[in-house]
Amino acid sequence: MVTRALILVEGDPASNGLLYVQAAQRLDLHPVILSTDTAQYDCLADAGIEAIRVETNNFDAVIRECYQLRATYDVAGITCAKEAVCAVAAKVCRHFDLPGPNPKSIEQCCNKFAQRQLLEEAGVPVPAYRVAANAKGVLGAAAEIGLPVILKPAVGNGSSGVCLCSDVNKIADHTTYLLGGKYAWRSSPRILVEEFAQGPHYIAHTMGHEVIGIEAADFDRPPHFVFRQSIFPALLTREERQRIDDVSLSCLRALGLGWGPANIELRWTERGPVVIEVNPRLAGDPQLVQLAHGVDLVTEHIKLVIGDKCDLLRTRSQTAAFRNLLPDRDGTLDWIRGASQAAAVPGVVEVKFHVGPKAPIIRKGDYRDSIGHIIVTSPCRKQTTTVLQRAFDLIDWSIKPFDGAEASDDAL
Repeated sequence: MVTRALILVEGDPASNGLLYVQAAQRLDLHPVILSTDTAQYDCLADAGIEAIRVETNNFDAVIRECYQLRATYDVAGITCAKEAVCAVAAKVCRHFDLPGPNPKSIEQCCNKFAQRQLLEEAGVPVPAYRVAANAKGVLGAAAEIGLPVILKPAVGNGSSGVCLCSDVNKIADHTTYLLGGKYAWRSSPRILVEEFAQGPHYIAHTMGHEVIGIEAADFDRPPHFVFRQSIFPALLTREERQRIDDVSLSCLRALGLGWGPANIELRWTERGPVVIEVNPRLAGDPQLVQLAHGVDLVTEHIKLVIGDKCDLLRTRSQTAAFRNLLPDRDGTLDWIRGASQAAAVPGVVEVKFHVGPKAPIIRKGDYRDSIGHIIVTSPCRKQTTTVLQRAFDLIDWSIKPFDGAEASDDAL
């Protein structure tokens, strides 16, 4: 009997990749990972998970590898767990006539400037924005919009390269960083200059044309936008929830994202919900939705990918929260401890350290800054926040300053 396989174009172990592998196995699928960097999956080798080296941003290379895999496996579906290759995965699905999103819609969504244009044309509230390809253009755009502004790559994710700039000097410094050769561009260098929409930050989790729930999140210290903590579901009035739902569904229609998962980041401003960006993938913490509502978005996504019907019925009403462990300095991690004590607190679901002693800590102002996380759940919001803080207080670490020669030019 031929083994049914799920091909993951980049499993992204730093985010949801392991969840996809585990969910595929529960569905009796053999996960096969295609990756530009297979070394990051060495930890999965003992579990019999294949990781094959392929230039995953190259459509033809991925197609050739999939044809070879089809000679061995019954390929039930193809998907990805990393936004950078979402468009490639969608094109591969279309090539093999497998279920998947519209490739053109994914490409447009991953280009933040094109995304802003489509949302604005559809009447969706977005921050004022301009796009520029050089320092003069960035300064001119900032002057038109008014300070403070946010500078970000027109193509990118995970808050990489995103910075809040409150004055002309900061704009010049960050523009030099983005265009001066230190930032790794995925496309032609273009900077999105954007109004700083101020207010509480929310994330709408969607599947198909349905809003599954709204998460409330906040960030670590400016000028960067590194997620510090989030809670699901967000505490909203019925009217606020309806307005966020309506805006989220308008985004999906405007961008043609009616298939599969997406997450929509918004700020509640003086004029109500304003869309910061739409991501054509699951958010980085789908476990919160499962813990709070009983909906396993990863598993349900895979069901869609292999042509099955997904089940988004809520089976519980809890509250779940997530806390990133974020260092406040660069250096060498001397020690980190408290995981077992924090994990023993009732209501704690997971405590995980991403690094160990002697690891270099070089903050980049994006998702890579996290050195660990905590996930908790309980029947009510107050208890959940109490458990999260109690667990966090039990964890501690020490970072020794670099001696100077060890510091990296990549640090922001």
